[in-house]
Amino acid sequence: MIGNVPVGGNSPIVVQSMTNTDTVDPIATVNQIVELWSAGSELVRITVNSAEAAARVSEIRQRLDDMGCTVPLIGDFHFNGHKLLKAYPDCAKSLAKYRINPGNVGKGNKRDDQFSSMIETAIEYDKPVRIGVNWGSLDQEKMARMMDSNAKLAEPLTSEALMREALIQSALESAEQAEALGLASNKIIISCKVSAVQDLITVYRDLAERCQYPLHLGLTEAGMGSKGIVASTAAIAILLQEGIGDTIRISLTPEPGESRTKEVIVAQEILQTMGIRSFTPLVTACPGCGRTTSTFFQELAQNIQSFLREKMPVWRSLYPGVESLNVAVMGCVVNGPGESKLANIGISLPGTGEIPVAPVFVDGQKTVTLKGDNIAEEFQRIVEDYIYKNYAEGGKLRSDKKIIPVTPISID
Repeated sequence: MIGNVPVGGNSPIVVQSMTNTDTVDPIATVNQIVELWSAGSELVRITVNSAEAAARVSEIRQRLDDMGCTVPLIGDFHFNGHKLLKAYPDCAKSLAKYRINPGNVGKGNKRDDQFSSMIETAIEYDKPVRIGVNWGSLDQEKMARMMDSNAKLAEPLTSEALMREALIQSALESAEQAEALGLASNKIIISCKVSAVQDLITVYRDLAERCQYPLHLGLTEAGMGSKGIVASTAAIAILLQEGIGDTIRISLTPEPGESRTKEVIVAQEILQTMGIRSFTPLVTACPGCGRTTSTFFQELAQNIQSFLREKMPVWRSLYPGVESLNVAVMGCVVNGPGESKLANIGISLPGTGEIPVAPVFVDGQKTVTLKGDNIAEEFQRIVEDYIYKNYAEGGKLRSDKKIIPVTPISID
């Protein structure tokens, strides 16, 4: 359990994100946390890298509580976490989980003492810990020892295999050390992040075989735009399909001016398109071809998708189960009627040269034909009416898939 969010076992896979604001600025940080939470992030990690940042954590938590934002906060510690947690007990108490990177805890003899100090604080305040190993900050002393031992083997590992093994050993040895200090095994989460798809898959398959700890998935430094989305999806989807992973984060580099919430949306859509969880109604839309020279169906699909996502923070509490709704916006008569019949609500728009009418299908039955200049507005009203009739007061419609809805949230 992380705050009020269950993790591990048979619990739903949890979507996590991280702020990129300076934690010393509580207003900017709170605003971004609320934005991420409203988009559906169920855990939010913040940087705690200085005394000034640590001093602000309890204020940030209080501001969020006052706004009705209950999202658990994870403190991201590197290099000086042992000092900050001891010097700022309000920070230690306000955080729902600590993230510790074994490669950045300390060097030489100091490493064990500083790691122990952080674990002791976690035990004192009953906090879970993520032992998060990253290939870019792997313990170099450990890596050097393993390289020396590997070189003496008759069949030494490749450098790539040795790096993967070092990641796994670092995580598991640190977890064992934490347990030896008194931290319960159910308070430990592990991650071993790399930036290459095949390496991530290999590492987590091996890790899942060698431990029972909940695992946090994420392709570190995934990149920007389509590259980051594709790479993260390629790696994480394979692992999820194999039943590996308990929390996920999509580490996208935001494009200039882009909202941080994109990483949340991508994580949700991976889970939803795989049928693992449901977060917001899905819109099926055709890619377009020579039969659809007009951009009208593209604009309608975009508008409907944006409309549904914008409404979800309110709809989650008003209309339980609405996140399982399927909407189809199709561009011509080839696949339009068939796809529309398979959705809860679908519209088949006229293609180039077709009769300028758009039949609407509700639960497989044609109900009305729209035409004229107000098709978009009329279809949106049909969607809203359907949601009210089928999901109000607990909702009558349920998907036949075993999809776990997000816990209802609202901002007062």
